[in-house]
This record gives sequence, C-alpha cells and structure tokens, in this order.
Amino acid sequence: MLLCSSSPIFLARASSRPRKDSTSHVLAKFQSALVANASIRFSVKYPFCCPHRLSINLKAEHDFAILSVLGENQTMTTTEEDVQHLGIFDMDPSLEKFRDHLIYRSKKYVEQKSLIEKFEGSLEEFAQGYLKFGFNREQDAIVYREWAPAAQEAQLIGDFNGWDGSNHKMEKNEFGVWTIKIPDAGGKPSIPHNSRVKFRFQHGNGIWVDRIPAWIRYATVDPTRFAAPYDGVHWDPPPSERYIFKYPRPPKPAAPRIYEAHVGMSSSEPCVSTYREFADTVLPRIRANNYNTVQLMAILEHSYYGSFGYHVTNFFAVSSRSGTPEDLKYLIDKAHGLGLQVLMDVVHSHASNNVTDGLNGFDVGQGTQDSYFHNGERGYHKLWDSRLFNYANWEVLRFLLSNLRWWLDEFNFDGFRFDGVTSMLYHHHGINMVFTGNYTEYFSEETDVDAVVYMMLANHLVHNLLPDVTVIGEDVSGMPALCRPDYEGGVGFDYRLAMAIPDRWIDFLKNKLDSEWSMKEIVWSLTNRRYTEKCVAYAESHDQAIVGDKTISFLLMDKVMYSGMSDLEPASPVIERGIALHKMIHFLTMALGGEGYLNFMGNEFGHPEWIDFPREGNGWSYDKCRRQWNLVDTDHLRYKHMNAFDRAMNLLDDRFHFLALEKQIVSSISEEDKVIVFERGDLVFVFNFHPENTYSGYKVGCDLPGKYRVALDSDAFEFGGHGRVGHDIDHFTSAEGIPGVPETNFNNRPNSFKVLSPARTCVVYYKVDETRRQPDEETTGTETTVTQVLQDSQVDKTAESPSEETISTKETTKRQVLQDSPDLASDELLVSGGIRDDKEIGMEDSTASD
Repeated sequence: MLLCSSSPIFLARASSRPRKDSTSHVLAKFQSALVANASIRFSVKYPFCCPHRLSINLKAEHDFAILSVLGENQTMTTTEEDVQHLGIFDMDPSLEKFRDHLIYRSKKYVEQKSLIEKFEGSLEEFAQGYLKFGFNREQDAIVYREWAPAAQEAQLIGDFNGWDGSNHKMEKNEFGVWTIKIPDAGGKPSIPHNSRVKFRFQHGNGIWVDRIPAWIRYATVDPTRFAAPYDGVHWDPPPSERYIFKYPRPPKPAAPRIYEAHVGMSSSEPCVSTYREFADTVLPRIRANNYNTVQLMAILEHSYYGSFGYHVTNFFAVSSRSGTPEDLKYLIDKAHGLGLQVLMDVVHSHASNNVTDGLNGFDVGQGTQDSYFHNGERGYHKLWDSRLFNYANWEVLRFLLSNLRWWLDEFNFDGFRFDGVTSMLYHHHGINMVFTGNYTEYFSEETDVDAVVYMMLANHLVHNLLPDVTVIGEDVSGMPALCRPDYEGGVGFDYRLAMAIPDRWIDFLKNKLDSEWSMKEIVWSLTNRRYTEKCVAYAESHDQAIVGDKTISFLLMDKVMYSGMSDLEPASPVIERGIALHKMIHFLTMALGGEGYLNFMGNEFGHPEWIDFPREGNGWSYDKCRRQWNLVDTDHLRYKHMNAFDRAMNLLDDRFHFLALEKQIVSSISEEDKVIVFERGDLVFVFNFHPENTYSGYKVGCDLPGKYRVALDSDAFEFGGHGRVGHDIDHFTSAEGIPGVPETNFNNRPNSFKVLSPARTCVVYYKVDETRRQPDEETTGTETTVTQVLQDSQVDKTAESPSEETISTKETTKRQVLQDSPDLASDELLVSGGIRDDKEIGMEDSTASD
C-alpha cells in the first residue's frame, strides 16, 4: 500500500535561454517513501508521511480559521491569538518547529488585507484599479491616470494630438498619480478607438522620455520595421465591434486534464497563428481528445517573441501578434461553448527589462517605494535578465491584483497557472539552490515573506471572485502548505506542478538502458508529493522541448521518425519500442503522478523534434515554431495511434473519475518482472515495462471481489499494438488470506485475479457492476456494443465530445461499424479497440475465464 510522501526535491540550474531556470531540474535525492508489496518494503523517516490508507476518505474538517481573514470589516490590528492555531499545524505537526515564521507571515497577510479594506473598501474593490488607472470613460470625457512618482512633469501624447503634448499636460497628486481629463469633442471621444498613445514624462535629470502607459489594454508594433518599438493603443471599440460572450463558464472539473497551448505556434504553417484560427482549428482537436481545460501561454504582451511569453512588457494587453482583445474573447467563448475551462499562464514573478516597451521604462533611478521594482541586486534576476517586483509596495499590489481581476472579469478566464513561483518564494530565487526537503530550506530569512503575502492575497481574491477558479503554482522547491487555503496558513493554490516527473523520465531515456530502469524510482518520482496538497502531473511540457532538447517521442525514436512512421509497412524495433513507451510513460504519469494531468500541444501524438523560436541563430525561421498537425491527420502514419491512446486515457478518467479519487494504492513493484501494479479508485492498473517478457496468468491484487474486465489496453490494434489481450474475458477474483488481516493477503490486498501482461504494455481493469444488468439484457459479440456506443455518443455532442469509445479489438469490427453507420462523418467516427465505456457495464459476454 502506497502512502504519501514528501515534497518534490529539485536542484535548480541555470538555463541557456532567456526566460527561466526551470527548463530542467535534477532530482537531488530521495527524502522519503513508504511502499508496501509482497516482495518489497522500504521506508525512511519523514514527518509528513500520513499513516493512513488512501482508500479511506480522509478529507480534513477543521473549525479553525484566521478570524480576521474571515471577517469583512476587521480593524488593522490582529492579535497573536487570531492566528495562533493555524490549520497547517494540525495537518503537518512537523511545522510546529517553524510556528513563529508561519504565524508571522499569516499575521502580516491579515494586516495587509485589513489595511486594504480600511483604505480601499475591500480587496475586491482594490483589485479594480483598471477602472481608475489607464484610460477610462467618465462623464463625456476620457480620464487617463498613471502612477509615476519619479516624474517631474508629464504629458499625454499620441495620434490624437500629433504627438505634441504641450496642450495635454497632466497634474500630479500627493501619491504620485498623474491625471488628465480630455472632454469629448463634437459628441465623439477626443482620443479615437485604436489610435496610438504614449505617456511622456520628465525625470530628475531633466530628460524627457516616452513610455507605453502601464495599464494599456493593447499595444502594437509596425511589422514592416525591424526591431521597431511598440506603441500603446487606446482600445475602446464601439458597441457594434465589441465581442459579446454567448456561453457561460463551464463547471469546474473534479480533476483538470490540461492541454497546454501556445496560440502563436499552433499553426501547421511557418507563421504566427491567430486567436481565431486557434479557436476554429485547434480547440476542436482539444475537445475531441477529451481534455477539459486549456492553458494558454504567452497571452500577456511581450515584445520578444522568443521569450515564450515569459518576459512580459504590457500586463493588461493581449499579445497583438495573434489578434485583438475581441479575438481573444472569441477564443475563450468558443472554448466555453465546447465545455473547456481556460487558464492563463500568468507571469507575476518578474517583468521584462525592456525599457522602451515595458514597465521597466518607468524606473528612472528612483527609490524602491516609488517604483514597481526593487532597487539594486534585489530588483534584478541574474538568470532571467529581468526585473523583480516590490511586493510590499501598495501600488504594485494594486497593479498585480487588478491584473488578475482584469483577466477574470473582462475576458472570462477560469483561472491561472502562476509562473516562476519558486523565484517569488525565496530571496535566492532558487538559483544554485539544492532543495533536499529539509523544512529549514522553506522557512527562514531566505523566504520572501512579502511575495508570500502577495500570493496569499491573490489566491484569496480570485477564489472570492470566482469560487470555481483553478489556480496552479509552478514551484520546484516543494514548499509545504503552498496548496493549502490561506485561512489555514497556506499560500492558497489549488495545485502545484509535479516538476520532478519529467526530469525522471528524461534521465531514464537519456542515461539508462531499458533493463536498468528502476520501477521503485519511477514509482517514487510519481508519488513523491505532499498529502492533502494536489499536484498536476506531466511527462513533458513546453520546457522539455525547448531548443537544445527533444520531445519524448524524439528521444525514443529520433531520426527514425523521419522514415519509419508509415503504417503501410511493419514497424522497426525502434518504432515499436518508441510508440509503446510513449504511451506507457504518459499514461503512468497521468494515472499515478497527481490529481490532475497536463500535456503540451502536439505531444499527445508524439510530435517530433524540438521547439525553436525565430532568432538570428536560426535565420529567423519558423520551421520549428509550429505544430505539424498533418502528421496526425495522415491516416497511414503511426502518429494517429499515439493520439488515439491519448484520447482514450482522457476518456477513461472522464468515465471513471479516477484522478479525483483519494484511493491510490501501489500493491506491487517488481524489479525482476519490471511490473508495477496499483489501484486508483476501484480501477486496477498493470504496467509491464519489461522489454521482452510477456506474463501469462500474472497474479495481481485488488480490493473488491467480483468480476473484472479490460477498461483500457495500450496493446489494442487501434493504438498501434498487437491485440494480444482479450477484451471479452471475465477475470474472477479469488479471496486472499484472512479478511481484515493485510499480512495474510496477497500483496496486502484481500483479493486477486490473473491477467495476461505482454511486454511494454499497460492494461486497466474495471470491476463489472453486475447489479446493473437485467436478465433480458444479455448481448453477444462486440459489434452490438460498439454500435450502442456510437449511438450513445450521438445523443448529445455538446455534453460529450467526440471520443474513443469502444471495446472492439479487430479492424474488421471497425469496418463493420463504418458499414452500419454510413451517415456518420469520418472525423466523428472515433472507434477504439482499447477502451471500454462504463456505460457498457452489464452488457458483457457471459463467458468466464481466468
């Protein structure tokens, strides 16, 4: 039985690219584990390894809270008694040693929130700074405000006044806010919609500079001029040109299955794609593969395309390369219409150091309290070459919190993935830092409490504004309580990214023979997460494919992919191995690695090669900055098999909801057999990583007695397999040992059944609910069931996306379905030989066999 273990452990290292050092991390060392099976037991001490069976519902119920956080009208004074008993101490007693630190940061959070409520009304009102700053309509006029306390004089310039600000001088108040009110002329706004504007100001040495307004909602660049500066654009379309949302937000999924996507590189053509093209061509693919969430990268405006969107210049503006704000709204609305939630990859950990186009242009040498950023070394990230925010500054808090609300309210985003959280958490930003899991690494003077307080405020805000919001933190350190609510003393994220997992797979693929793969190390990496803190698992994201590295499929098959992917000829051993392991790696990561799953655009079908944005070093080529959808759309290429399996494994969770279930038990880890057996919910998963051995009559443990059948089989014909596992076989359990006495059971499981486990395959079994079958509902053969599945999928296409729903294992069955249903379009006929819909439970062949 597997129990939860410690936080992920990483060694951060420098990156060669200009954005983050999290491109690759090295697993530093094992800190804890407790895995039990028939032949292997190993454990090490760890203070937060919860000694409970995960099959039991252990949702923590607490009546404690930070009183001042829960109250709406609190004074700014918070007594120690209010936060003395935080929930995180009950959840993890090992945190008691760091009580003073955790109490201090919680009190600081409550005090900051109380100050905001006292002087701004509420946190929610404070986060509507975009209604005050930037350009807004007020009483037949346009009012523009800008916080720039270092400016000595200021003017508004643009197309509307011929870039001459002498008649549009601004006035400064005691808080450093510059204001100008420009009345309408002739019943029309004096600053036309879609016209260029800039903020001109004089700083201390008498020099005048032009900057893009900090709160600008759109910024563009002249595409005909190389390295041209960006211009701020006044975006206020007339009602007839504004996009009106048609669809409500979909409900929050029990477990996110996330499709990470970059709009600009989503086209098959070597060009920058648009929001509308993505909405019309890529969103249907995402829905067809049964994802429930889209995570959009590079939405915030960034002047350097090659930064992957992580060097933000204009935080309230959509990236103009792909279209207008209205175009982005169209994309989000269409996603909602398909039942997909949309998350934004938000970057509040740093800002571009671009002076001409970005927020850094407002830093002219003033003190920290008059700037968005810290002064000196504290305000500069050495690895990322970017500026670091001063999270203790009142106007910085207003700017960043308002930024979150802007994207929720104006664009209907459903949540955020916070980038670079580790950099925010610590003064050292994770640079040259080895996180061993020792709690002193998380709670010390190296912790940036101001940044922690900001993230607590941010999470509190967005959860209050949108109860169904999803917020994910990209933290490589594994800080305890990052994903516990603020009223318990946590930082408030819903999920953290399980960032050690892809590093483990890459290490195995690059440095070990298949026979050297350690099943224990694989299981450890996948289960090494804190109890009660949810993780989003992934085998590879955009980070793993950046130039200099490769996608998993390319690591497995490399140049053979250029000539060996045709389905019209037998697969070579390299291709056989590559496709088999590609399926197993991604599915095991999903099934055992966390409470959510993430895949980067194209990796679902084994996209080859790597990602390389246009740059001088590659001749400004877009060849590696696109997605080759033609590979998966070409019927005689084997990419379709990996795509079909990705679709099927998502559907498995859609049907059985195993990602959201707390029951997760690893019953067997065999280094000799190279087999991992575990349960997620009541599903039984069998992974055989052995490169040669097929096991007949392989005994696996399970919890519940009864009859089991195949739910998903990676060896099915539809997934490029050999169809060796029979799907019409009933597997009846046998009792093991004395009920309630685990040591007498088989692998600590009270029941068992026998299976066929071919080499390099994974098979999932579900327990047949025989109570749902009526005596007159017996069926014979698979064709009737497949037809029924197709009929079920046609009932409500809006509620159920086209998906791989079938139990057939033979191509002849697929052809028969085509003949029986000629009216179905080929792209809607998604028949899989490997997955069984739970709607079919009770429609089984009565043949029984082990």
